[in-house]
Amino acid sequence: MPSPSKDITAILGEWGRGDASALDALVPLVYGDLRRLAAYYLRRERPDHTLQPTALVHEVYLRLAGQAPVNWEGRTQFFAIAARLIRQVLVQHARRHRAAKRGGAGRGLSVTGVDGLSERRPVELLALDDALRALSSVDPQKGRIVELRFFAGLTVEEVAGLLGVAPITVKREWRLTKAWLRRELTKG
Repeated sequence: MPSPSKDITAILGEWGRGDASALDALVPLVYGDLRRLAAYYLRRERPDHTLQPTALVHEVYLRLAGQAPVNWEGRTQFFAIAARLIRQVLVQHARRHRAAKRGGAGRGLSVTGVDGLSERRPVELLALDDALRALSSVDPQKGRIVELRFFAGLTVEEVAGLLGVAPITVKREWRLTKAWLRRELTKG
């Protein structure tokens, strides 16, 4: 029996070649993982957050369905893109929430999930997103590494494979980037 990972890769290939029905075949295979990923991010949000994991996954599904065909490289790339979409949905939601409260600050987002990015210090999602955008404008690869390590939860080896660089490069860039983010997020 083929492994689910091989099934997912094959289905992603079909979807990338324009088979719209492949997305419907993919969803049951990845739904549980996407829901766990969404729940993980929502646990780090303010306690009164109005989004639920199921709604977040459905929003990601709608965004995926609306995309132009992608030349999918496999399961890892799919989850990296899904994590980026989850981040985008949460950031947009946070911006709407902030606008509705006219500048009211929400509860901080803990960025301790990967290698202690900050010493267990909560960081506001919008501040993290702004810092990540600034970093990406200066060094897109470092921004992508943060996105893949922190938001997608990928390993150093998975990130290296997606970016086409050596794992030691990812480790070095991740170390430098964590220090840069700490500095940016603690500016007064």
